[in-house]
Amino acid sequence: MPVPEYPSGTVRALLCTSHISEATRAALQARLDAPAAYVPQLLAPEAYALLEAVAARLFPQPDRADAPIPLAPAVDQRLAEGRADGWRYDALPPDREAYRLGLGGIQEIAQALFQADFIALDARQQDAVLQALADGRPPGATWATLDAGRFFEELLAELTETYYAHPLAQEEIGYVGMADLPAWTKIGLNEKEDREVVMGE
Repeated sequence: MPVPEYPSGTVRALLCTSHISEATRAALQARLDAPAAYVPQLLAPEAYALLEAVAARLFPQPDRADAPIPLAPAVDQRLAEGRADGWRYDALPPDREAYRLGLGGIQEIAQALFQADFIALDARQQDAVLQALADGRPPGATWATLDAGRFFEELLAELTETYYAHPLAQEEIGYVGMADLPAWTKIGLNEKEDREVVMGE
């Protein structure tokens, strides 16, 4: 059975229409136009490189190997600006401290399991490190005071939000929810607005 695919360029084509507000258009266009090179604003270079490597394992993008959707810059920018969701788990410290400790803790797991830095590991080993973190009881002194499961949950959630906020990821799943200025009138089962994607095969 063929894998359904959405037409490439769907979201990008909508950007120049009256279906999208100016603020939404500007935000999406900025994500498309983001420069490939990014200089970390808060994280130290080695911590930023580690975050990039972690993001690449959690969200591998083999079809975009030359130009993957960047995930680490959004995290670093948010931390640098001191932005947050307005709440946090009481098991975790404030975001900047949680990321500082958590990224260091990932290095501890890598050293404990494979006696090497996370970035130096192969994909299988990196996955083993992240699985140990996700399981909630990884090795390393950091995790005696930082809740591993909660940190992994927060890290994964932020990377997921960042990925699917990007127009190229939205095209992958046929999401056109941002094109909402005309309102949604066809809300019955299998009904689609004219601007919605028709899935091909």
